[in-house]
This record gives sequence, C-alpha cells and structure tokens, in this order.
Amino acid sequence: MGGAVLRREILKTFPALLAALLLGGAGRLPAADPAAAAPAPSGRPLRLNPAAGPTPFSRAESRPAGRSEASPPSMLDPEALEQALTRRYIREYSSPGGIAWLNAVMRRGSIYIPFIREEIAKRGLPAELVFLPVIESGFQPTARSKSGAVGLWQFMLNSIGPFNMKVDDMVDERRDFQKSTRSALRKLEENFRYLGSWPLALAAYNAGLGAVNRAAGRTGIRDYWKLCEGKELRSETIHYVPKFLAVAWILSQPRRFGIDCWQERIEWTNLAVGRSLALDLLAAEAGIDGELLLRGNRELSYGITPRDPAYELKVPASVLPLVAEALKRSDSGLLRHYRYTVKYGDTLSALARHYGVSLSLIDQLNPGILNRYLKIGETIIIPAHKEVDPYRGKTAGPEIPVFEGSHLVKQGETLWSLALAYEVDPETLAGANGMTLNQILPEGKSLKVPIK
Repeated sequence: MGGAVLRREILKTFPALLAALLLGGAGRLPAADPAAAAPAPSGRPLRLNPAAGPTPFSRAESRPAGRSEASPPSMLDPEALEQALTRRYIREYSSPGGIAWLNAVMRRGSIYIPFIREEIAKRGLPAELVFLPVIESGFQPTARSKSGAVGLWQFMLNSIGPFNMKVDDMVDERRDFQKSTRSALRKLEENFRYLGSWPLALAAYNAGLGAVNRAAGRTGIRDYWKLCEGKELRSETIHYVPKFLAVAWILSQPRRFGIDCWQERIEWTNLAVGRSLALDLLAAEAGIDGELLLRGNRELSYGITPRDPAYELKVPASVLPLVAEALKRSDSGLLRHYRYTVKYGDTLSALARHYGVSLSLIDQLNPGILNRYLKIGETIIIPAHKEVDPYRGKTAGPEIPVFEGSHLVKQGETLWSLALAYEVDPETLAGANGMTLNQILPEGKSLKVPIK
C-alpha cells in the first residue's frame, strides 16, 4: 500500500521536477493538476486548479552569491490565470499549432535564454520574465514591428536614450541580445517600483509608463484587471498581459504541454576587436560555426564589426582560443573589399548602393573621404559583405541627377562653381532651382543639389 502511494506521489511531481531542470532552477511553477495532465481538447475549457496555487522550487543555483532575499512572488497567481482572456490564450497556445509554434520559438531563443535568465536572477525579478520575448519578438533579434520597434525586447528608437544603446549605419544595438536584455529588465524594474504591481509594470512596458499612470490617475484604480474591465487601457495592452501569462504558464510546464526543446548551454564571452572584420571570414579562419557567431551579434547591420574600440564582439567561450588565434594570424585579411579607381561621374552614394554598404563604412577604410570631393583616377577601398560584380559607372546615355540634397550658399559662390563642385551641368542646376544661369546667388540661400 505504501509503495503505491509513493509511486503516485512521484508520478504527480515528476512534471514539475522536469520543468525545473529545463528552466535551469530559476523560477516558480504552478502546481501541475493531476486531472489535467494533458491539454484539453480544442473548444473545451482547460482546468487550471487555482486552489492548488503556484508551487515554488529552488532558485539557489541562480541567486548571486551572498543574496539572501526571498524569491520574488510568481506572476502566475490563480486570479491572473482564471481571467477569461488568460484562459482564452492558454487554449490557443496549447493547441497543436500553438505548441508547434512555441517549440520553434524556444529553439530559436535557446542561445539567448541562459543569459536572460542569469540577468533576471541577478536582479531578483520574477523568473517568468524570461518568456516575455516570446510575445515581443518570437526571440528574433532582427524583428521589427509596424511601429518601428526593434529587437528581442522591441525598443523604439526614441526610447533608447536612457539605456546607452547605439544606432548608426554600422550597428543597431536594439538587436544586441545582451544590451537590450539589460535595458528591458531595467525598464521593467523601474515600472514595477513606480506602479507597485507586475501586471501594471507589464502593461506599462507595452503601452508606456505615462499611459498606464494616466489611466490609474484618471480612475483612482491601480489594479490592472479592473482597469481592463473598464476598458481604461488600449485594446493591445488589455490582451498583452493575458497573452504573456498564458505563454509563461505553458512554458513553465514543458512536459505537461509537450514543449520538447532543449536549450543550447552557450556561455558568451565579450571580445574587443578594435577593427573592421567580416564575421563570415573570421568564422572560416577560426574554423567555427559562422551562423552561431552571426546569431550572437545580430546588431551588426552588415555582418562587419565597426572600428569603434568600445565595440565588443560576442564569442562562445568554448571557441574563444580559436577566435583569438585567428585574429593574430590575420591582422588585415578578415574583411572582404574591392579596390576601385574613380572615374568621371562617380559618386560615393552610387558606389555604396552598388556594393551594398554604408557611406560611413567606406569612410572607415578611406578616412576623411566623406569630407572632400572624389578625384578622378584615385583608388579607394570599398568593403563588402557579399560578392558583387564590378561597378561599371554610369550607363550610356544622359543621366538625370536627382536633386535631393541642399546647399547653403557661401560668399563668392556661383551656379557655375557649384555645378563643378556637384559634378552636374550648370543649366540643369539652375533649372532645378528655378533660376537663370547668370543669376547672382545671395549668401545663405538654400539650393537643391544632388547628394554626393
């Protein structure tokens, strides 16, 4: 009799134990309901067993040394899980199609998840936050929303100021999985400190802290679910938190729901390279997985590192010696480039378009070239991240220049001198500005000119 009871207890707790192993020991799980060991058939309600409540498991392995605070409360409380929208999304994401999608997303995110979990544990935040990129980006660092938000955590360009993320022709650090993770967790932590609840903090991450704070101030209500009942938040935000809770609840119980992806345990090391190099050439020289190196450094717009000495390449620690040796062997041979002799009519913008690179990247290999005119016969070095045919210059026949730039007239300048400077026909320049060829140019006048 005692043996049968013990077997039942082992069978009852095994899903949670396996979930703990999959989640790296950093989190809290709702107790598995023995009566609901598998997802409910489509269209039938799924029993959540809220009376059982969430069952915590040890966070000791992920807590920083010396940390003695109690584990943060789970977001997966019975009230949240029993909300109608949460139940709806649990049904949707636990459907066969939903589980297949979650498995694919978790495989995609597997190289980032250990780092994210470690950062969450350092801050003592709820472990379920590791699943927020599932609904933000599907764990795609290159994801871009219709509104222009980018990266795993979907940062808008106008919201990165406080987080020291850089965006230019070479890099978009909203796609840097390390910098964006630290920034997102800081933002969530600040939201929680200000609003006092995790549902509201999540709502503010979606809608903005100002919008949620205004709704709370307008109504006197500081409860996310009550604000949703009164439709005081926008529709997207009303659905955002239930969707996240549903995903987190399912992924916190992988065996129960058929989540079968196993995380790649990759430890990343940051390496300052201080020069431009192509990731594919570096990987080939080092004999390592080029796709993995690219996935770890998606912030690089062209797969080429900038010369910025502050930029750090993320390299799997297991292959760091190979990469370091490759860098020593190939001091200058890790960047694909072309040598081009300037011909009449060539412009840097046309060359950049042809070779598929930015003007700033051309400037890095030809210092100062952006601040002067091209000289016919000079040779310039043009980097490239792919094989392209040689640039043939202008095609036969007249080419109509596009006057999309502007020029402020300085003392002594004429349409003739500006036509020489911008390499256009003077009559064409005059016509583009509604002027006659010999008209005197007043100092400070703005003229339409081609972009050089």
